[in-house]
Amino acid sequence: MSMNRADEVDYMTDESEMGNAMDDEMEGDFFDADRGRGEADDEYDLLTRVTDTSSAQARSGRDIQGIPWDRLQITRQNYRQTRIQQYKNYENIPSSGDRMNKKCKQVEKGGNYYEFQYNTRLVKPTILHFQLRNLVWATSKHDVYFMSNSSVMHWSSICSSLSEVLDFSGHVAPGELKNILLVGFQKYPGSLLDGFTRTQISTLAVKDGLMVAGGFQGELTCKLLERQGVSFCTRTTFDDNAITNAIDIYKDSSGGIRFMASNNDCGVRDYDVETFQLLNHFQFPWSVNHTSISPDGKLVVVVGDDRDGSLVDSRNGKFGPSVTPPMGSSCCSPSLLTSYTSIAPGLTTRSGKSWTFLGRYQVFR
Repeated sequence: MSMNRADEVDYMTDESEMGNAMDDEMEGDFFDADRGRGEADDEYDLLTRVTDTSSAQARSGRDIQGIPWDRLQITRQNYRQTRIQQYKNYENIPSSGDRMNKKCKQVEKGGNYYEFQYNTRLVKPTILHFQLRNLVWATSKHDVYFMSNSSVMHWSSICSSLSEVLDFSGHVAPGELKNILLVGFQKYPGSLLDGFTRTQISTLAVKDGLMVAGGFQGELTCKLLERQGVSFCTRTTFDDNAITNAIDIYKDSSGGIRFMASNNDCGVRDYDVETFQLLNHFQFPWSVNHTSISPDGKLVVVVGDDRDGSLVDSRNGKFGPSVTPPMGSSCCSPSLLTSYTSIAPGLTTRSGKSWTFLGRYQVFR
């Protein structure tokens, strides 16, 4: 993540202004100008009222977000096109998006990539900055974990229930309850017993019964979901630029659970979940935005604030060939599609690229 504290405030202000602009549009320009202000206020309140949408309602023509477009002076398609044209996209390499538009292959529309089931507006994730990653996680078809204000929340679509997993607004410290015995202090050496206070969460990962939250100051907080309390706390770095950009939970070649933390201090740290001990620390000449591990746990693709990404052997840290997006565009999030065949990194140009180890790639959008 390429930014400092001043940049962070600027971008958060931009996002706030963008949200206010959307409210102004919905509140003013798209309503009938002939009607009185009080009537427009009542209609705006109706449009923004908390409503849910089912799959049956969507099939009958209702907007999946519950917005009654037939009562506005603009269609959903035109409004979306306006937003795309007015959106101020962040590019750390100037004009790379324009050059990418001329090169990339347009994806054919019309395919059914998913089938809408249900939308609820009772559940509201909180994302403080547009560059923050993975603050919403679906661990099954019915379970979603996400950040809401200072808490990690769990939403069950089956029960339509919302519960708090961990509150970071106060003091969070190691100490998990299992069979009424406090075992957190003794089991995981190196854990910060004092924990953290008022941690600002920058990224999240929830998988295989484990939740790991990363903070703006290099904090890592780990919780086993089947146990009460926090399992492990550590601060990965005291660097001035210590934002935890991403966390990837995975299984190694022997089936053990691990997680990798990508940080702005140019480091990637690999932890064993059974002992919560640091196994590997890979360093790069640029801030690391994201890592992705192959299905067999042996290969890692690493991308960050550089036009090139890296392939790394997770067992010995040996570097493989570089992953170079076209047109000098910086990667923001990669995925290893198969064990040793292809990689699909997302780019800051709002596009992506599939890349094979044979050196062939295809740009898509």
